[in-house]
Amino acid sequence: MQNPILRIVNLKKHFRSSAGFLGRRAAIIKALDGVSLDVGKGETFGLVGESGCGKSTLGKTILGIYRPTHGSVFFEGRDITHLSRKEMVKLRKNIQYVYQNPGSSLDPRWNVKKILAEPLMIHSSAGVAAVEKQVEEMMEAVGLTKEQLSLYPHEFSGGQQRRLGLARILTLNPKVVILDEPTSGLDVSVQATILKLFRDLKFRFHLTYLFISHNLGVVQMMCGRVAVMYGGKIVELGETSRLFAEPLHPYTKVLLAAIPVVGKRREEGLSLSGEPPNPAEFPSGCRFWPRCAYREDLCTAEEPSLVTVKEGRAVSCHRIA
Repeated sequence: MQNPILRIVNLKKHFRSSAGFLGRRAAIIKALDGVSLDVGKGETFGLVGESGCGKSTLGKTILGIYRPTHGSVFFEGRDITHLSRKEMVKLRKNIQYVYQNPGSSLDPRWNVKKILAEPLMIHSSAGVAAVEKQVEEMMEAVGLTKEQLSLYPHEFSGGQQRRLGLARILTLNPKVVILDEPTSGLDVSVQATILKLFRDLKFRFHLTYLFISHNLGVVQMMCGRVAVMYGGKIVELGETSRLFAEPLHPYTKVLLAAIPVVGKRREEGLSLSGEPPNPAEFPSGCRFWPRCAYREDLCTAEEPSLVTVKEGRAVSCHRIA
């Protein structure tokens, strides 16, 4: 991809656990362990996988909430991996994060007007009147009213709190928005409304989305390309339509087989056994082999690389490469 707005190169984030029992050595938690990908301007790029696979850690490391252990993050061609705290604050007006639980990110002591005005007071030199006008415009953009500016976060429903979260970040006119499980916990009807809002806002404000979700149906509908993560790594990447129609990696096949389809029986053998790998002690070789129905001797001894196998498709599997 030429001139991606976001480029991730071999990104790793390892955490050190607290010291073990009776002075045992602290374990190294490899939450993110060598991820590389490009995101094009205006794209909606999906990240899917089980809980604990590293999706959210990737989003927070891109934003700088976590400092990477290794690797690089480029935004519009600029290496932002090791910016100072002051420089990172300036950058964050261009890259914004929408949390899975928006209510927890909204100060319960402030009314909505103060919550939405805060980013503008920090990142811009606009006067009071200009700030008030922009706050009202953002409320209208996300389907809320200026009469609700005097209310407090607890007076809004879950869907409305997500709208408030979007309004707060859009006041800064960002270029990239990282959406972390944006429809989690919402009723199906509310999900549909929020997803339509995402699409409308993307075109209205020329946004690029990094869409983190375990809801495969939503990812299929929203994302042009998708990466499947397992054990802190990407195991398959490609155009969403092709990946869903013809999954290549055994893990991807199992994930897609789990999507319920009315009137269709699940294929035999396409189910997961066992637990996700321990990020403090990954198995040798391929990280998926203990749960893979197609494992071979090579799988347990040598870790496969993520290689391009078809146009726009990449997979990390000895059986495919």
